[in-house]
Parts: sequence; structure tokens; C-alpha cells
Amino acid sequence: MMLLKNKNVAIIGAGPAGLILAKLLQQEGINVTVYERDKDPKVRIWGGTLDLHKGSGQDAMKKAGLLESYYAKAIPMGRTVVDEQSKVLFIKNSIPENQYDNPEINRNDLRQILLDSLTPNTVIWDRKFTEFEEENEKWLLHFENKMIATADLVIGANGGMSKAKKFVTDAEVEYTGTFIIQGEVFQPEIQCSEFFQLCNNNILMLADNGINLVANPNNNGALTYNVTFRKPEKWIHENDLNFQNTENIAEFLSNILPDWDECYHQLFRSTNFFAGLPTRKISIDKAWKNNRPLPITLIGDAAHVMPPFAGQGANTGLLDALILSENLITGKFETLESAINDYEQQMKIYVSQAQLETGKNEIAMHQSGFSFQKRFD
Repeated sequence: MMLLKNKNVAIIGAGPAGLILAKLLQQEGINVTVYERDKDPKVRIWGGTLDLHKGSGQDAMKKAGLLESYYAKAIPMGRTVVDEQSKVLFIKNSIPENQYDNPEINRNDLRQILLDSLTPNTVIWDRKFTEFEEENEKWLLHFENKMIATADLVIGANGGMSKAKKFVTDAEVEYTGTFIIQGEVFQPEIQCSEFFQLCNNNILMLADNGINLVANPNNNGALTYNVTFRKPEKWIHENDLNFQNTENIAEFLSNILPDWDECYHQLFRSTNFFAGLPTRKISIDKAWKNNRPLPITLIGDAAHVMPPFAGQGANTGLLDALILSENLITGKFETLESAINDYEQQMKIYVSQAQLETGKNEIAMHQSGFSFQKRFD
């Protein structure tokens, strides 16, 4: 606690990692402010559900006193593995014995749990961070519309393109070779009823000749899915897909999957929103800077963005927040710099393992002959 006595902590980004860190610091009486580019807390967060793991994400929620709130909102889900002709190959339903292993939670629901746990006005909304500099032994933070703020300690928690990164590491964001097309269907039980029933209230998984489809039929009333395939970066630029044109993307998917059953084509045609995401990572093996002008570090995707093929992204981010907060408040360290350095050394070990697992999965899952079914056997 003494390290941060009478000091102001600024967290850039109100994602899961940034918010849980704010909670963990705030419950120890530390003055912390979160700056978020979203206009307000009601902005709908794009993307599939998150599943928090024991030993990482769930441990952070427990330390914050929020584990039961997570369990109350999260949905335990089994797995349904199918083939391209919509034949069911394997079903593993959720059972009471494993309902707390890694239930799925909607991103907005998780954000709301975290926001409700913070004191009012901890998060300053509609603050798009642009730059910061050193001034009078404090950080001077600049935002759009000429807004400014000051802090003694800055934590970048605002994703892989975070501008806080330049003070911490020279590591660049790299394309890992897989392209993801995300889709979302409202009222799926009506719009794509055959596919919705095929899911059977489970996460649906399909692997066919290097192309994967993973879908969740129960993401806060919507069905969300990813179609993933390997492509060189050149392909992304040459095939400038227009993700504002849903018909165009649905047609593209149907064209690359002509032999798939009609229920999948119905899914594509029923999709309300599409997004295209080249998978990216920041290699944690690159050296981090020792000569930082003032205390600053990174957590979550800002430190180590990685593809979603092992479910480690959010979980490692929450673990970052847990370890960093403990280092800052336990009194074990004499300086902020030594507390931060110890956190970063620990983080590099478990993130390196997570990135290795993710990379292996990414390659294996997109090879011809890969079977989701074998993963469960």
C-alpha cells in the first residue's frame, strides 16, 4: 500500500483486465481512474463469449469478490461436433460436476459485473487516448478534444495497438497467418432455425479441410460464430472484403464452402453483422525496456495479444491484473519499478506458455484431417 500512498493510478482501457485491476487496487484504498474510449457503459461489445479458467481468470474474480457474480451470469456449455453435412459426430453435454470449470459469459455482462463493483465515476467514458508525456515527474495524458489528465503510474490495458507500448517494449504486432470472419445472428431460433437446433444449446464445432466453424447459440440472445482459415497477409489486402455489406460476406463464405449443407448457408445469409479479423500476436519473448521515464507497464492484450485458439487471451489478462495488484499492495517491494519488473518477469513465463499452446493449436486446427472429435476422445 505504501508504494501507492497519495499517488494516482491511471488505467487506459475498460476491458476485463483494466477493470479487474481497478477493482483489486480500489479495494485496498488506492486512488485509481480508468479512461475508456467507448462513449458510455451501454456500448455493445462485439465478439463471442468469454470463458474464465480456474488458475487464472477465476482466481482474479475470486480475489475481487466477484466469482459468485460470474457464476450467476455465466452459462455452462457442452460441445456438439458436427461435419460439413450437418451430421452430429459427438456430443459432450455440460453436467453439474463441471458447471464451474469454465462457463461462458457475454462480454457486456462481464463488464457490467466489474463496473458495478467499482465506486461511482471510477471509469471516465468517451476518452480516446492519444498521447502522453513526462511533466514535473508525473505522466501527462492527452485525449481527443484536448482533454488531459495526470498520473503517477500508468497501466496500458487498451489492446494490442496501445500507444503506451512504446515506453515499455519495441515488440511489434505480428500477423500469425489465420483470418477470422466473425458473424452474429439475432433471433437465431427463427432466422437460422435448422442450424440453431443443430447446436443443441452447446458450442458447435466443425472442422473441414483446414476451415473451422465454431458457434455459440446463446450469447445474450444472439448466436455468434467464427469461421477461420489460413491465408497469407497478401491475400487479406488483395481480397478487400467489405464487411459492411453482409450479403457480400455471406456470398463469399458460401462460395468457399460450396459443399457444406444448406443449414450453414442459411446461417451465413441470416447474419446481421460480420467482422474480419486477421489473427495477431505480440511476442512476449522480445526484450522490454528498462529505462522508462516514469512507472508504466502493460497488461492484457496491450502486453501480449494472441489469437483465440486456446482461450487464453482474457484469462492471461486477468492473471496479469491479479499479480500486478498483489505486487503493488503487499509491501514486498521498495519501489514501483521493482514491483513492476517482478510482475513482468512472472508474466513472461506464463504468457510464453499460453502463446506456445495457442500457436500449436492454431496450426493443428487448420490442417487437413484435423478433428475436433479427437480432442474430446
